[in-house]
Amino acid sequence: MTLSEGIRKDIQINTVNPTIFHRLFFEILQARKVLPGDFVLRFGNLPPLFKLKGRVVVFLQNRYLIDPVSLHKLPFKSRVRLLIERLWLSCRLKNVDEFLVQTPTMKKYLELKTFGKIPIRVLPFVDNAFGFPPDPHDCCAGLDCLYDFIYVASGEPHKNHQNLLEAWSLLGKEGIFPSLCLTIDVGNFTPLCSHIASLCDKENLIINNAGSLDHKEVLALYKKSKALIYPSKFESFGIPLIEAKQAGLPVLAPELDYVRDILDPVEVFDPNSSVSIARAVKRFIGLERASLTMLDAAQFLALMRSGDSL
Repeated sequence: MTLSEGIRKDIQINTVNPTIFHRLFFEILQARKVLPGDFVLRFGNLPPLFKLKGRVVVFLQNRYLIDPVSLHKLPFKSRVRLLIERLWLSCRLKNVDEFLVQTPTMKKYLELKTFGKIPIRVLPFVDNAFGFPPDPHDCCAGLDCLYDFIYVASGEPHKNHQNLLEAWSLLGKEGIFPSLCLTIDVGNFTPLCSHIASLCDKENLIINNAGSLDHKEVLALYKKSKALIYPSKFESFGIPLIEAKQAGLPVLAPELDYVRDILDPVEVFDPNSSVSIARAVKRFIGLERASLTMLDAAQFLALMRSGDSL
């Protein structure tokens, strides 16, 4: 973590290396340092390993820790880490006085975990807390507009790039080629990035992976995109949804609770269906799909005998 240059000089900062030994040392140090009357904000999802003398509030933002979703698609190290953290959270609930989460959906899942015995408050916050424009509009026009759609997300399985890419492939087979920008770290998700490059080469899809970007670069990219598409299957908060909406972008997103906690998308879809995602894109760009024509019995028999179809 890089500390800000403008940080107050009277604040004592202790850094902890991301190793088991240093984390355990920190837990012991905190147990010794905290006195009655102290306020402890744990900003990293997990309760103290040891009971503290002060008031302990835990900010929980990792949905993997409280949602019974399967971990089998994650890398081995990530699965092990999350299993340990799930166990840590379950076994140390007694060391927490209050939890903070950012959405009603996170509160719902955490209440199941705590059996309603620990107070939970919903306190969402972002870098800029101004609201949304009254009417979403395309942020860019003309030469400044690089992409029809942008998806700001890393490459973890729950981000659902696979169905998004399949949707783009389906659109291409219909002769529809909207441009899409992704933000996937090539070093951490090499197979996924290779798959994207292969699809673009074989099917002439217009997909650009900008790679891992810092926050300022992401905000700049919103201004060069027409809309945000966000097929993630679950989120604790979904900051790109908020940032894109604040930037004035229309949002296409799943019909899921975590989305409705934050905003109302201009188009919704089933994140488990690439067909549904593709249809939402077509509706958004004005290529409405005609409804299926219903036949009566006589029409059905006539078409069956003639060998024709609708």
